[in-house]
Amino acid sequence: MLKTVAAVLIDGVAPFEFGVLCEVFGTDRTEDGVPPIEFRVCGAQAGVPVPSTVGVPLIPPNGLDALIGADLVAVPATRIREHYPPVVLEALREANRAGSTILSECSGAFVLGAAGLLDDRACTTHWRHVSEFAERFPRARLNPDVLFVDDGDIVTSAGTASGIDACLHVIRREQGSAAATAIARRMVVPPQRDGGQRQYVELPIPECSADSLQPVLAWMLENIADDHSVAALAQRARMSERSFARHFVAEAGTTPHKWLSTQRVLHARRLLEQTALPVDEVARRCGFGSAALLRHHFQRIVGVAPKDYRRTFADQAG
Repeated sequence: MLKTVAAVLIDGVAPFEFGVLCEVFGTDRTEDGVPPIEFRVCGAQAGVPVPSTVGVPLIPPNGLDALIGADLVAVPATRIREHYPPVVLEALREANRAGSTILSECSGAFVLGAAGLLDDRACTTHWRHVSEFAERFPRARLNPDVLFVDDGDIVTSAGTASGIDACLHVIRREQGSAAATAIARRMVVPPQRDGGQRQYVELPIPECSADSLQPVLAWMLENIADDHSVAALAQRARMSERSFARHFVAEAGTTPHKWLSTQRVLHARRLLEQTALPVDEVARRCGFGSAALLRHHFQRIVGVAPKDYRRTFADQAG
């Protein structure tokens, strides 16, 4: 049972992620049937203001001794830096040794990594930070795609809204589905998103630096709905098929087919966001031919179905 939650504030704390902890764990929901939770806000020094990422300082009323006995110790997102306060890292290690579950939101995973709590553990963080995270904490078993990872006594989440998902997951795990649903209803958020759902990452557009291929790539994008065989593309580039395929992989890092599939998915994303075109028509304009083929590639690359993506990102003003 989750009875006590301690949030740890560090210089550069992100107010939104801290607010998520306050909303899920620190707000009295007993009138909705949610068991009471003692919520402690802690810092390296009680009563000393902690600067936030937006310049508004937060003042923790408790020191790190308040982590003792907490069922959950939560670390909100904070400014990424080379070193974190040693007293905070030791307090997190001690809390975990004493039986506390440790939860991080977004870049808070860097704090857990610095404390050594993610060595040989499954975890995640925001997709923008995965390269730096993997370099700094090579022993961590990082999953860069998912919304959150529950590894028992360590729970890590990706960016911003996924912190809500992870916190509600902990509530569901410790206090039951009814409590999680009641909190979600008051927050007006989905009561459950599977932690294995992919983050909505910004897909990089593969580029080709070879001058001889740039006109071909531009032509492919201008005629994205058409069929493009390697033979026809090689002829346009005035190369043999074998030479064209070799040059394409060397410069673009992938095959012509995969490059074109990714471009078609990116085009489909824009159409789903900015238009009300039926999915069949989106598929036709992107060169997939059918909604089923669009769904296959869209799910593989983006991680969700086209209709679900549109529901989340459609331009309501349009």
